[in-house]
Amino acid sequence: MNAGKTILLLICSNIFMTFAWYAHLKNLNQKAIWIAILASWGLAFFEYLFQVPANRIGFSTGTFSLVQLKVLQEIITLAVFFPFAVLYMHQSISWNYLWAGLCLVGAAYFIFR
Repeated sequence: MNAGKTILLLICSNIFMTFAWYAHLKNLNQKAIWIAILASWGLAFFEYLFQVPANRIGFSTGTFSLVQLKVLQEIITLAVFFPFAVLYMHQSISWNYLWAGLCLVGAAYFIFR
């Protein structure tokens, strides 16, 4: 149960994080940098509303070690980022995405075994 809560909260956190970090490149590219920064900070607030409880639940309950949480977060980050990059930012997919994903599968294997 705690693993599921942690993963769901990290997914929500990463959705906000991805938009905070990259959406301004599409939506606010012609605006002053301080506007992009304030908009990103506003989104980052919501990221932390999900990320902090996720890490507390996952770590303090003993469900995940600190290193496991970090690897899990990186896997979720790329799982959220790839659809964002393709569907929202209209970036093309390359074979490097597949190889990077396979490297993360290897990382997950070694950290969770």
